[in-house]
Parts: sequence; C-alpha cells; structure tokens
Amino acid sequence: MKHKTLLDIARLAGVSPSTVSRALRNHPDINKNTIKKIKQIAARNNFSPNPIAQGLKTNTTSTIGVIVPEITHDFFATAISGIEEVIYKSGYTLLLCQSNESSERESLNIDLLLNHRVAGIIASISESTLNGTHFKKVLKRKTPLVFFDRVCTDIAADKVIIDDEKGAFDAVSFLLAKGYKRIAHLKGPDNLSNCSQRYKGYVKAIGKIGIKPEKSLIISGGMNEIDGYNSMAKILKMKKRPDAIFAVNDPVAIGAFQKIREEGLAIPRDIAIVGFSNNIITSLITPGITTIAQPSFEMGKTAASVLIERIRKGNKGENKIIVLDTQLIIRDSA
Repeated sequence: MKHKTLLDIARLAGVSPSTVSRALRNHPDINKNTIKKIKQIAARNNFSPNPIAQGLKTNTTSTIGVIVPEITHDFFATAISGIEEVIYKSGYTLLLCQSNESSERESLNIDLLLNHRVAGIIASISESTLNGTHFKKVLKRKTPLVFFDRVCTDIAADKVIIDDEKGAFDAVSFLLAKGYKRIAHLKGPDNLSNCSQRYKGYVKAIGKIGIKPEKSLIISGGMNEIDGYNSMAKILKMKKRPDAIFAVNDPVAIGAFQKIREEGLAIPRDIAIVGFSNNIITSLITPGITTIAQPSFEMGKTAASVLIERIRKGNKGENKIIVLDTQLIIRDSA
C-alpha cells in the first residue's frame, strides 16, 4: 500500500500542507481543535512526517541540538531532563552531543548539528574551550543559540547562568563563620567563566576578614573527581596544611573527599570540605558534603524556553542573560 504524504493529509483535512506541518509540531498559532483533527487523520493513515525531507525543503528541522561536556555527572544529566521536558511539550525532538571536555570534539558536534539542520542549539562549553571561534559558525548560519552554565563570553547569544561569585562567596563565608581560617581552593580552568567567578567569590570572602590569597592554597585543575583527588594529594603533602577545602564543583569535592579518607583523616575534624552544585551523591555519602545548590533542572528548562521563544520569533531581538538563584546546603562535611 502506498504511504500517505503530507499533501494527502492536507487534502483529507481540508487545510494547507504548512498547516499540517505546524499542527503536527503543536505550533501555538494553530487552533487546538485543528491540531486534534489533523493528528487523528494522520494516525488513521499511519502517517508520520519525514524529518529529513522536511529539513531539505525548509533548511531546518524540528530538532533541537544540545552539546554538554558530559552526561555522567548529575548536574548535566538533570539539566538535560529540564531541556527535554520543555522541547517535548513544544513539539521538538532532542539530538544530544557530548564533547567529553574537548574543544575539538565540541567543534565537530557543532558541524554535526548544523549538517542536520537543527532548529537551534543549546550548549555548555568544554573545559578546554578557550574561545568561541567555532560557535561563530552557528551565528553565521543564523541558527538560534543559547548557552547555559559554562558560557562563551565572546559570543553574542542568550545565556542562562547563576551568580557564581555570590555562590562561592556564600560557601567560603560559611566556612569562615564556622571558624576555619586556612581555606584552600581547588580551582577550575581559568578559561571557564564560572570557574573564574567562583575564584573571585573565594577571594572576596577571605578578603572581607583581611586574609590575602595564598598561592600554595590555590590548586588549579580540571572539573572531575580525579582532579580533586590529585589536587588533594598535593595539599596533604604540605607542612602546614589547610583546615578546610572549597572545591570548584562537587565532582572535585568528591575526589578530594576520597583522598582524605584514604589517608585516614576525618572529615570535618581534620579537614572540612564544601563543594558546589549539589550533585545527588553529596547527600548519600557520610558525612554528607556541604555545597551550593545549582538549580540544574530549572537551568535546563529556562535555556530551552529561551531557545524556543527565539526560534518562534525568527531569531530576532536582544540577547538575554538570565541569572538564577543558588542556595547554601549545609551538611556534616563542614
């Protein structure tokens, strides 16, 4: 039996092919009764749109591309869930890419998504991304782009972030209020804006009580558990070790936690730890890790909502920077 086409469904419904296409994507400009009628006709005729054919015809698809550094950690997995919830309700599908913290792979991800004629891209950059040169391809193609969490400061696009400096300030201020004075910072890559802002918050907090940053207490590294583990190994070799640790994120805090435990030290009696993100694991281990809660699900939802709005407006209007709130979560590690 010959498969029904978009034109066949349009004739049966008594509407234009463009109306059928928009109705099947739940476009807000189409009446709900019309959408229901068209979907019923499509279902009776076993019709589903061909996204490849649609893309070739319109030079875009109903697919949203998402690029994240990794999906193994709770923050990005939860943010993706927030993104998916919004785009699904808006009639779009998700094409997920993982850069594995590689700028080169991130650039390949962009090429892949543009070749698939995605309707828009949501991205959080890798720790090795030094600038946004490869994202200029997205702007040149006039494809809507939204950054979240880790953003390219040199690219004009919508951004959904938190106040990283304030979050770090709150975390370190909490440690200071508890009597800790010699606080080490396990620092992320300088090229990531959120890491540099968290470092600023650390410096601001200790500076408020007259403490200057001590180079030996600032250990630069990556964003994963192994980075926290290795940085902690360096710290524990110091003759005068710190009494507390502020980690750039929770995976780094977990790595430090593991090394401290291996050395037979007690947390927080011998050394306290505060992380950043509120990954689920921080509440499951003993002692639980004090951390700054990042609204990852809400961040994903917001990024997706901003992108959908920009797509529907034809990628027009001023770029937005949306800043979400954080919260100090107090547990037993400090």
